[in-house]
Amino acid sequence: MKLSSIAVLALALAGCATNQGIPGNAQASRTESCKVTSEQEIAALFDRWNRSLQTGDPHKVVANYAERSILLPTVSNKPRLTVAEREDYFSYFLQDGPSGKIDFRSIELGCNSSVDSGLYTFTFSRTGAVVKARYTYTYHWDGAQWLITSHHSSAMPEK
Repeated sequence: MKLSSIAVLALALAGCATNQGIPGNAQASRTESCKVTSEQEIAALFDRWNRSLQTGDPHKVVANYAERSILLPTVSNKPRLTVAEREDYFSYFLQDGPSGKIDFRSIELGCNSSVDSGLYTFTFSRTGAVVKARYTYTYHWDGAQWLITSHHSSAMPEK
């Protein structure tokens, strides 16, 4: 028996609403609840992160990251996978007084996740240096707050 296009679409949508990997009949009774968000709310997460830089406290910066997250930083070749590794990086990075400004961005909204990618410029108050870079932040809603699950930043390759 062939399924109509509407039936196929309904089955596909129903599959999107269930939590995958739940064994047996429990799968049919559980659905994922998506946090309603907006581009403005996701854009404000960079502002939250940037304000935490201004404190000079690596613990406050790292509080923006999920425990299981990856930081691929601008001025280090080492991926930072643990809280201690991220704090180590920000202890170094914060010494020069960085402040970021978004130059261009593209935000994608999903169910309990969002991606903010684009270009930003950092100005360092101690040295006066200016660094233009590309960035990608992925965020996940943990039920209480948005946290960074991956952060990639790399200096622009062309002058």
